[in-house]
Amino acid sequence: MAHLSPFSRTVPEIGSPKWEEHIKPCPYTPHVAVITGAAQGIGKAIALRLADDGFDIAIADLSSQQEKLDEVVNEIMKKGRKAIAVPTDVIKESDVIFLIQRTVGELGGVDVMIANAGILRLGTFLEMTEETYDLVMNVNAKGVMFCYKHAAVQMIRQKRGGRIIGASSTVGKQAAPNMPAYSASKFAVRGLTQVFALEMMPHNITVNAYCPGFTLTDMVAHESDAFYGDGSPGSYLQHTSGIPKVAKAEPHVIASFVSYLCKPEAYFITGQSNSVCGGLTMS
Repeated sequence: MAHLSPFSRTVPEIGSPKWEEHIKPCPYTPHVAVITGAAQGIGKAIALRLADDGFDIAIADLSSQQEKLDEVVNEIMKKGRKAIAVPTDVIKESDVIFLIQRTVGELGGVDVMIANAGILRLGTFLEMTEETYDLVMNVNAKGVMFCYKHAAVQMIRQKRGGRIIGASSTVGKQAAPNMPAYSASKFAVRGLTQVFALEMMPHNITVNAYCPGFTLTDMVAHESDAFYGDGSPGSYLQHTSGIPKVAKAEPHVIASFVSYLCKPEAYFITGQSNSVCGGLTMS
């Protein structure tokens, strides 16, 4: 039997339907998104944006935020999408497992996980206590790990791909003074994201992180803002951390970028930690 030369095989013409079929991964049809830390700030903005994009939404935050969670659910439902609120402490693996289980039971699956929950504690390295370090690392890094892991288990079971996205920060690329635990935790998110992106490639699951710059949320507000700079929200944080006076953004700006990472055409982006920061850091 004659052997065909590899050069005799027909190569699909670039741009043809067969070429598109050749280069694209298996179909990914997004439908349900889970967002942690979604009672306010960037998490809330992401939840509302993904609802506009056509997702049904499961939002999670601490039980102490139940009233705010209920308000976000109502806003999503007014957009014509399904929504549930699941009180969740991301440092407890059992809570994250329950969050995934309830989302699957009530919304039918998990196609997108946004591991957004995070906390900030200011203070110098020498002032940092073991308790502060453990708390920040547990929420910002271990919590992300639990969300990544259990969302992926469900996505692999579904066999329809997915998007896993975590919250890092510009200080996860270039550390800032007075944020030792926070910077360490956000560097950790970048490492987790890269490793998991490599492992999830065979399953058509992309894993990325977003690195916001100075974003106007409750996290950056401080009672001493009025006494620094122009007195606007975040002025104290800018002063104490040495953050340059670059543009500030509303949470919906970050949500718009995250929205793109959730789309089918974003299949070519994985393992990346993308800065959305007004030029605060450049690469």
